[in-house]
Amino acid sequence: MVNLTRIYTKTGDDGTTSLGDMSRTSKNDPRLEAYATVDEANSSIGVVLALGQIKDPQIVKLLVRVQNDLFDVGADLCTPVIDDPKIEPLRVIESQVTYLEEQIDFYNKDLEPLRSFILPSGTPAAALLHVARTVARRAERNTWHAIHQFGGGVNSLTAKYLNRLSDLLFVLARFENKTKGDVLWVPGANR
Repeated sequence: MVNLTRIYTKTGDDGTTSLGDMSRTSKNDPRLEAYATVDEANSSIGVVLALGQIKDPQIVKLLVRVQNDLFDVGADLCTPVIDDPKIEPLRVIESQVTYLEEQIDFYNKDLEPLRSFILPSGTPAAALLHVARTVARRAERNTWHAIHQFGGGVNSLTAKYLNRLSDLLFVLARFENKTKGDVLWVPGANR
């Protein structure tokens, strides 16, 4: 359990921060960019839950589970992968990715096939889910940047998880628009 007794430490005032292994790094480190954007994605999902007026308790439960998993993703990203660590760090595992895939399949099965890209709009929940989706995509890109810079020092399952999460958020946005219908992109409509 995490025990936060002090909120400010002043240790980051020099432009550095601690990673999960207590080593110091620049606040511009791609790993920090990745897990900070994961935090932003988590907050975006919090906004969905607070303002989206989601009626289905199973979707609420799913999104709360995802929020918890996103803390796992952030913990993984902030702890460098090393051989034989003294304490086994929290890592994203394949079953977390598989769970997202199962949820994507479940919520997508009754949706109309897409014949065009859709405009990110619709119900409040759908619009907010689209915002969360774009933040998850940015978190994935930032994670790939960290993976490419640090190679095996960053768990690549974190990027895979974020990729599936953005797909899930897209499907959930469509599911929330099921009664209203998706607004389809019409290429060149206003030329």
